[in-house]
Amino acid sequence: MENAKISRNQLFILIVLLELGSALLVPTAIEAKQDAWLAILIAMGGGLFLFSIYLYLFQQYPDIPLTEYLPVIFGKAAGRFLAFLYVLYFTYIASRLLRTFGEMLSTIAYRDTPIIITNLLFICVVMYAVRKGIEVLARAGELFFIFLYLLAISGFILIVVSGLIELNQLRPILEEGFMPVLKSAFTQTLYYPFGEVIVFAMILPYLNHPKQVKITSMLALGLSGINLAIVMVINISVIGVDLTVRSPYPLLSTIQSIQIAKFLERLDVYFMFAMIIGGFFKISLYLYAAAVGAANLFRIKESARLVFPLGFVILIMSLSIASNSVEHKREGVELVTVVLHLPFQVIIPLLLLIVIFLKKRYKNGAMAKGDKEHQG
Repeated sequence: MENAKISRNQLFILIVLLELGSALLVPTAIEAKQDAWLAILIAMGGGLFLFSIYLYLFQQYPDIPLTEYLPVIFGKAAGRFLAFLYVLYFTYIASRLLRTFGEMLSTIAYRDTPIIITNLLFICVVMYAVRKGIEVLARAGELFFIFLYLLAISGFILIVVSGLIELNQLRPILEEGFMPVLKSAFTQTLYYPFGEVIVFAMILPYLNHPKQVKITSMLALGLSGINLAIVMVINISVIGVDLTVRSPYPLLSTIQSIQIAKFLERLDVYFMFAMIIGGFFKISLYLYAAAVGAANLFRIKESARLVFPLGFVILIMSLSIASNSVEHKREGVELVTVVLHLPFQVIIPLLLLIVIFLKKRYKNGAMAKGDKEHQG
């Protein structure tokens, strides 16, 4: 592992930046229509439960990342195989994120620029930052976190002043009952974005005060969930449910609706800045996790050596995983959630938890039996 330490405040900021990263880009939980905000809050509760599992595993092995304690729990062969799969998972998700943000930039700002150029420039900046280490990335997060929230607060004020918010568009609440809300929460939103905090199973060992991790991380997840719910409330209140469903970037459509005195309008730059910041940190965290896991798996002393090779693999994958944006989005909804997110975010961590409990129970039983024999 890298000889580095991050503070609890930096952990808080990195979790929020990861959660908001691409979740602001696409319509989160929109399957629940005007109840999307409620589905987000319910999924946030599920995300807190998942992260409590990750925290428990971290507390059992506070000095090593996920890919290193997998062989300890499952055995060398099975554990190293699963660790390798996690490295592939982190790499693949980073490539999907790069494709998502590359398409966003090509669609909105650089229409005449090939996506390969956009993705190449993006991943080069990410590789440079990740190679500098987690401490540098965390310090950069502190700076950009403030900038991101200044954008958010000023944007919210402009939307309110413009008189665009129509809360009646949030009615009727639970028009189709509670089941569509639960379905949206636990089939999509739980895994994206809340389950994505599995990446921090590779980063938690770098904390300088591990005992304070629980309250910090839970607050970060709570703030992220509330922010996403507020964003969906604003999107639906401003542009309506139908346009929120149809629009590839609802938040952009909302921001484009701002018009004050026929002078202050077309504030697309707000959206672009926020998305570039979120995309940069989210891809960086996944690349860092993949590099640390691969270095541990292949016994390489410095994970920084793997940043550039993995970065170019991510670049190539981002261009080849789908032939167009429609296919890319469909794969994300129909395949990635079930084939990747469900096993790596939920099933494997739960199996780890069960195995640890069984080992502890067996150990305690064996000790109790030994004490009885000794007394006899």
